[in-house]
Amino acid sequence: MAEFVPVDPFDIVIFGVSGDLSRQKLLPALFHRHCDGQIDETCRIIGVARSRMDDEVYLNMVRESCQAATDGDFPEDMWSGFAKLLRYHEIDATSQQADWQPVKESFMGDDRPRIFYLAVGPRLYVPICKAIDAAGLKTSLSRVVLEKPIGSDLESAQSVNDGVESVFDENNIFRMDHYLGKETVQNLLILRFANMLFEPLWSNQTIDHIQITVAETVGLEGRHDYYDKAGAVRDIMQNHLLQLLCLIAMEPPNSLDAENVRAEKIKVLRALKGFDAATVNENTVRAQYTRGHIGEARVKGYRDPLPEELQDSTTETYAAIKTEIANWRWAGVPFYLRTGKRMTSRRSEIVIQFKSTPHNVFGEGQNQPNRLVLRLQPDEGMRLFMQVKEPGPGHMTLRSIPLDLSYARSFSTLKYPDAYERLLMDVVRGNLALFMGHEEVMAAWAWTDDLLSAWQENDQKLEHYAAGTDGPLHANLLLGRDGRAWWDDNNEAGA
Repeated sequence: MAEFVPVDPFDIVIFGVSGDLSRQKLLPALFHRHCDGQIDETCRIIGVARSRMDDEVYLNMVRESCQAATDGDFPEDMWSGFAKLLRYHEIDATSQQADWQPVKESFMGDDRPRIFYLAVGPRLYVPICKAIDAAGLKTSLSRVVLEKPIGSDLESAQSVNDGVESVFDENNIFRMDHYLGKETVQNLLILRFANMLFEPLWSNQTIDHIQITVAETVGLEGRHDYYDKAGAVRDIMQNHLLQLLCLIAMEPPNSLDAENVRAEKIKVLRALKGFDAATVNENTVRAQYTRGHIGEARVKGYRDPLPEELQDSTTETYAAIKTEIANWRWAGVPFYLRTGKRMTSRRSEIVIQFKSTPHNVFGEGQNQPNRLVLRLQPDEGMRLFMQVKEPGPGHMTLRSIPLDLSYARSFSTLKYPDAYERLLMDVVRGNLALFMGHEEVMAAWAWTDDLLSAWQENDQKLEHYAAGTDGPLHANLLLGRDGRAWWDDNNEAGA
């Protein structure tokens, strides 16, 4: 049984507390940690936004957010204690005339961690950090949390990092990628470095290829202002997918200290092959969804709700790439990455496909390669597909059957924390291991800029796919030319 260890008392200021991230993730995460006894009654949770709300309206908003995230009966007895921790202040954090005195009076002292969570757009990171400093809110125990993306390219990321670091030391900056807080993602480290079974096999000697997929069924209605400037590569591939790739491919660190883990991840990013005009067309696909069906519902295409000036938008809502890592361990092993909106199902998964046996003694089509499938969402868990004999006399028929570790079944008595709950507690503890460092962000953007520049130079064709499908045909050819296929969990395809 997992034990929830209480954290030391802290104060947290959430900028943008009336926004979707705060209401859907941050406030419920803090409420759940309070319910499990990790947050005590001396902590203060201070919301800051430009919205005009009195205390009653604010408390109702937080309560509704926590109720929506509660699985089952809402714990009324715990809510009354949590509500006592809450404060709200209407402040324009970027204004030179902002009155910060109410926030100062809400703090419980300077001798505890003081966390500033910037649940706002990246363009506000530097102005808010400078306002925090100018208002005298920062102490030696202060930490700042930045949500991805950090900038929109290498140059803007450098500007954001430099601006934030002019106020906060690097070891007090927590760059959040919530994927790193998922149980299955953390179990990548356990799988590789705590099980002697896998580490000797984790190389080009036995692995044929690796697939990483982050697929969503949701569309972009209501998010076009942000997304049309970002696209699938900046929004998902530059951070989530590259972080997963790093954890799969990195060398064993000396320890799980942040400095050692980050150093190994940076080596992977710097060894990741880039693109030029000659290779980008062959090894990448960019596409945009059109009208289609998600289940029984007919949904609009990406451009359908756009204003007239954006009706010719070429922003990709889907991207698939083939790349390699140019080092001794992984040379020759292709990594296939894809992400898209309005796809068949919502899933995030990693498929490690091992090489076929050197000689097949069971007949044509009888011996499938082993696969390790790591599911991040939904239904977190892992499955190792093994070949077994199908029961029956007088024949030798093989089937690929998984050894299945489902978190829901194996840990059915425990409701384990979601990613934000875990990462917020790591911020309080000052544990940076699951957060990105400055150089890591820069290396990821350098590779991403290379891809985007190659697309622009090559005038890469924008393909289309119907909503409710798994991308354009060309994405299948990306693997098909190599005699491979995308893993399909429904029919266990993927050769």
